[in-house]
Amino acid sequence: MAAIKKTKFDKAFDIILYSVLGLLAASYLYILIYVVSASFSDPNAVYSGRVVLWPVDFTLQGYKRVFQEKMVLLGYRNSMLYMVTGTAISTALTLMGAYALSRRDLPGRGIVTGLLVFTMFFNGGIVPLYLIVRKLKMIDTMWSLVLPGAVSMSNVIIARTFYANSIPTGLLDAAKIDGSTNIGFFFRVALPLSKAIIAVIALYYAVGLWNDYFNAMIYLKTREKYPLQLFLREILISSQQSAAMTGDVLEQELLAQLQEIIKYTLIVVGSLPLLMLYPFLQKYFVQGVLIGSLKE
Repeated sequence: MAAIKKTKFDKAFDIILYSVLGLLAASYLYILIYVVSASFSDPNAVYSGRVVLWPVDFTLQGYKRVFQEKMVLLGYRNSMLYMVTGTAISTALTLMGAYALSRRDLPGRGIVTGLLVFTMFFNGGIVPLYLIVRKLKMIDTMWSLVLPGAVSMSNVIIARTFYANSIPTGLLDAAKIDGSTNIGFFFRVALPLSKAIIAVIALYYAVGLWNDYFNAMIYLKTREKYPLQLFLREILISSQQSAAMTGDVLEQELLAQLQEIIKYTLIVVGSLPLLMLYPFLQKYFVQGVLIGSLKE
């Protein structure tokens, strides 16, 4: 098959497009490098703006300040537990619901889909949700963070579109001839063919669960159950209060410098697990964005 010859307009458009995307990628990469470099730099260098790209007067002072709090490691453990458990539950529920909604022979498919989409735009608010969680005796438990928001309708739509466009109806008919049930087809055929969408949906849920701190502030009462984000928030607030309460001008400036480096250190500490996870799922993430843009 002969390659399509590009016109001058197409070539100019490609140059502009790749230039813009290159600038955006460079800016995001610079921000990432700067944050990491600032977390390893001397507080005075960061505060005075001498850090441009690489660390200045390399130091681990910010990390020592953060990890001297024993609760940080506890927060890591809690956050990992909540993220892994919540991601597994949410991904399983989302895929099962999406597969069911992708079946055109599902009775009341349109009504069920409409009711679920309705929840994307309207909800009862935080007070009724809190009352429900309390009624179910989930206050101050891991389940208060995992179950109330276990299913996102936007993720269901993405997965439903994938199943509707990627799993041929004839494949199900052939499986039924061989004696397979709908449940058996889902677990034996549909799931093995869904590795890309599983990775995408799991990444969406993992990011949301890892970064969530608001629900923990509402539902958790025991400090030992706090996720990492709440402990990092406490460290940042305590450093700000220490800088504001001191009366000595010189000491106040030193604390302000330390606070500046602590901010960048907290960003690195809080983002590191996701930064390590994302490269392994990047190709699936891009594919998932394309899947969500397709129509049945």
